[in-house]
Amino acid sequence: MCGKHQKQFLKILEDEILTEQDQTSLIALDWGTSSLRAFRMSRSGAILERRGTKYGIQNLPAAGVDGYEQAFAAICDGWTDLNVPIIAGGMVGSAQGWVEAPYIACPAKLDALCGKGSSVTTRTGETILIAPGLMYRPQDGAPDVMRGEEIQIAGTVSQNKIWQDKSLLVLPGTHSKWVNVGGNVVERFNTFMTGELFSLLCQHSILGRLMQDKESAQEEAAEAAFFLGVEKAHETGGCSLTHQLFSVRTHGLMKDIQPTLLADYLSGLLIGHEIVSSREEGWLEGAVPLVLVGEDALCSRYAAALAHLSIPVAARIENPAPDGLFWLANAAGLLD
Repeated sequence: MCGKHQKQFLKILEDEILTEQDQTSLIALDWGTSSLRAFRMSRSGAILERRGTKYGIQNLPAAGVDGYEQAFAAICDGWTDLNVPIIAGGMVGSAQGWVEAPYIACPAKLDALCGKGSSVTTRTGETILIAPGLMYRPQDGAPDVMRGEEIQIAGTVSQNKIWQDKSLLVLPGTHSKWVNVGGNVVERFNTFMTGELFSLLCQHSILGRLMQDKESAQEEAAEAAFFLGVEKAHETGGCSLTHQLFSVRTHGLMKDIQPTLLADYLSGLLIGHEIVSSREEGWLEGAVPLVLVGEDALCSRYAAALAHLSIPVAARIENPAPDGLFWLANAAGLLD
């Protein structure tokens, strides 16, 4: 083959490979309480297109099954004509969701997720595989559950063999999760209602009465107020949270902390207590990489608190849900 023809052949082969890589192979839905995000993904797991709506399970366009059908049709408009597998994770599989998927008891192999999901068929004939959640019931404690975070865990550890072997994942959010992973197994996890408690206290408690919106020029002062809260939590060893919460009001009344900085102080108290109490319970023992998983701004706040307490962070991962859904679809044999 002459050089000219060889170049033409290689160019055709390259175009075919690129076309195959860019071909849609999966529709992945990250369907939570307050939002719905959809990803059209290639054979290599790349995101070809993403969409988002406010149609979480508590904000559907209609009641009951009709709401799920309408939300799905709206966000996947034009995609369902591609006739590719569809997978969903999150609160869509809860007791209040489209169809309830089971909880898998921990310790649980991540590979087990692929065979334990549920499915639903839409009125137009599309079948959607819905991922299961995880449950952890320690012998001497209350049961704990997660739904949606298991997808983020799978997406995170699939990126790094070291994290599969041994890691501590911290997923800040409305309900923050601390998760031990070992040998690609979710060994145990703890849930903290840190985000929800912060919102409730700011909006519906006496603590919020003195709070005012922060001014842009106050970033340095806001950081100091946040670290003051973290330090107060550290001083008590993660105890006396309800007593310290009242200090948000008293510091405001005594003018120790400006009204525009009280929310930052409260945030430091709550995140500080979450971290310090976890440390006291042994979650930070041993040389295990700590990985923060979640929205960047919130992970930044946790990273700052951890650094203030001399706790190293190995990495920060934002939105691994598409990777997790792709991994699960592949493990379930949907991409064959």
